[in-house]
Amino acid sequence: MANDKMLAQISGKGGFIAALDQSGGSTPGALRLYGIPDSAYHGDAEMFKLMHEMRVRIISAPAFTGAKVIAAILFEATMDGQAHGKPVPSFLWEDRSVIPFLKVDKGLEPESDGVSLMKPNPGLDALLDRAVGLGIFGTKMRSVINLPSKSGIAAVVKQQFEVAAQIAAHGLMPIIEPEVSIKSPDKAGAEAVLLSELNKHLDALPAGRQVMLKLTIPDKTDLYEGLVKDKRVARVVALSGGYTRADACKRLAANHGIIASFSRALTEGLTHGMSDAEFDAALAESIDEIYRASTEKVG
Repeated sequence: MANDKMLAQISGKGGFIAALDQSGGSTPGALRLYGIPDSAYHGDAEMFKLMHEMRVRIISAPAFTGAKVIAAILFEATMDGQAHGKPVPSFLWEDRSVIPFLKVDKGLEPESDGVSLMKPNPGLDALLDRAVGLGIFGTKMRSVINLPSKSGIAAVVKQQFEVAAQIAAHGLMPIIEPEVSIKSPDKAGAEAVLLSELNKHLDALPAGRQVMLKLTIPDKTDLYEGLVKDKRVARVVALSGGYTRADACKRLAANHGIIASFSRALTEGLTHGMSDAEFDAALAESIDEIYRASTEKVG
């Protein structure tokens, strides 16, 4: 079964996850970095068309294969789109050996108690049914932690695990992403509280259930070593969180067992005006650097 192969790959293969899941709020910024100004399009339809073209260009590049990129997280519109005459999830797995994941959250609530919870998502079950039909293996959903608030962080983790159970009921692998902001005035303190809450909820998982964790690279090296070794955690992956690619890779390489799931750091330096040869070479360099940080640890 494809799912068995995907589970083996996501759990144990060397490499990293490409996060190609910018949504409505972050898309204009991503396009600007790509060299497309706001004035180049009018309305969401044109904006998402340009974003889709960028993503197809990335996943079609020679270096973008399961040899180093073991999975990719997609935005809903990307999942529904086409690449070279195939649905994007099919193209990724069949042509690239890259496991397709889907971002499923609908954005963040305003900050309260030092955190931003996920907005309600009443259409989630229907989206998950559609994702299964398109060959999606798993999902990703993001909350944000700004302060080391025990009650706030407890609420974030509780919500994440509740929705993860809903996702798992559809046969999908949930990636839980409680992002600790790199701008937090006490990032290390927030990470310590988060680790405690994650362990509580992992202990409460039903027998045989697994989740993945997508976490900010911690200030304390190897803070999440226990999570990496936990049989209930299929993989621990790291977000770049606003760090430059060089800085994110340096920090990641010091944390054993954690692989990258980078977005901005992956596409850093890629621009619309590059020739295909220039684009492919720049992306290959980025993939190589992130792959090394994910697989060749220091210290």
